[in-house]
Amino acid sequence: MANFFPRWTNTLPLQVVVALGVMGLGVSAAVTYYFTPKYTRVGYQPDQPVPYDHKLHVGQLGMDCRYCHSFVEKSGHANVPAASTCWNCHQHVKLGSPKLEPIRKAADKNYEGYDGNPVEWVRVHRAPDYVYFDHSAHVNRGVSCVSCHGDISEMRVVYHAEEQSMSWCLDCHKQPEKHLRPLDEVFNLKWQPEDLSRKDFTDYLAGKADAAKVAELLPLPKNGNPDELLSQEEIGSALKKLWNIHPPSPNNCSGCHR
Repeated sequence: MANFFPRWTNTLPLQVVVALGVMGLGVSAAVTYYFTPKYTRVGYQPDQPVPYDHKLHVGQLGMDCRYCHSFVEKSGHANVPAASTCWNCHQHVKLGSPKLEPIRKAADKNYEGYDGNPVEWVRVHRAPDYVYFDHSAHVNRGVSCVSCHGDISEMRVVYHAEEQSMSWCLDCHKQPEKHLRPLDEVFNLKWQPEDLSRKDFTDYLAGKADAAKVAELLPLPKNGNPDELLSQEEIGSALKKLWNIHPPSPNNCSGCHR
């Protein structure tokens, strides 16, 4: 009796398995890329009720981050400014600008449209509810705003510059020395390691530790040149030892999930 099915059907199950495998790999690759914070968050740039220009206020006028985000050194959360904070300046500057309408309605009691309702800023950065992140713990140990938010002083409209995923956080926890800087430079968004001479950094450390400890934290360069530029790793490693920094390790989930 002749075969009922053509000979090529003998390999059909294998072809189906291979096709399903390729499709599965394609779907997995797509999910891995498109469902990650790097794709879904980076670049997020919502319109705000008041078009606040960070490049103008921070970059050109030199305003300190802490004037508006006043709790960042004391609280786990970096607060957004109340309308009264904006009004402190803008009751004297650009008072008639239509862009300031929400501020005037919230803060100027002499304004005919005053209603006292807070400005409803659109949040750009938000950690999931299951993640514990304390701003004060980071900025008080030398982690600058730039490390997590990018150079805000160059942004006319603030956007999500870093992915801020779990793996991204863990990269810093594994090697915090790549981000640590002296505390008085945390809010200097333009600071670079080469801005700090070895002598100045040695003096900085000497104000916080004895001579023997300073020599341990910052050994002399191998070429004996005391004026040799410091690298970020040298600065960060010295500060890590000085402050005895031990971030929660990848094996300690309770450090960030509480």
